[in-house]
Amino acid sequence: MLTKEERKNLSTQFWIQFDLYCETLPELNGVKKKWILHDTKISHIDLKFDLSKNSAIVAIEINHKSEFRRLQAFEQLERYRSLINEGFTADLTWDFCYLNVNEQEVCRVYIEKIGVDLYNQTDWKEIQQFLATNMLSMQTNFLEIQDSLKEELNALLRDS
Repeated sequence: MLTKEERKNLSTQFWIQFDLYCETLPELNGVKKKWILHDTKISHIDLKFDLSKNSAIVAIEINHKSEFRRLQAFEQLERYRSLINEGFTADLTWDFCYLNVNEQEVCRVYIEKIGVDLYNQTDWKEIQQFLATNMLSMQTNFLEIQDSLKEELNALLRDS
């Protein structure tokens, strides 16, 4: 059993190694800012990496405090389902009521790899490959719809 400090150190080491791994990918080589994550230009919508003792997740997360607004944004996102799903080797999960690590209800579109452990260094290569490959697809697909989605969500707010 690992101590809190050991878990923190392993997590830090993993993300350092992940950055180095990403530098080896031709799609990211020489790109100063690799991932948009929280900088989606759409309020309350983020791209996320989630790692745990049991799994790795790449997701689009809608985290508005208002359930009504969250569901509105999720409905708009669903209109682009076929575009968002492009390029993935497995089906994405579309969950309008996902409980995140902070016990908050969010809407999520994600792909998950079960059976990998952040705290087991022998899993790191597999996790890194999963995260990078799937975030590249998720981010590329999101950027394709970003402007239209932003306009539609802004129009919804004006009309409400």
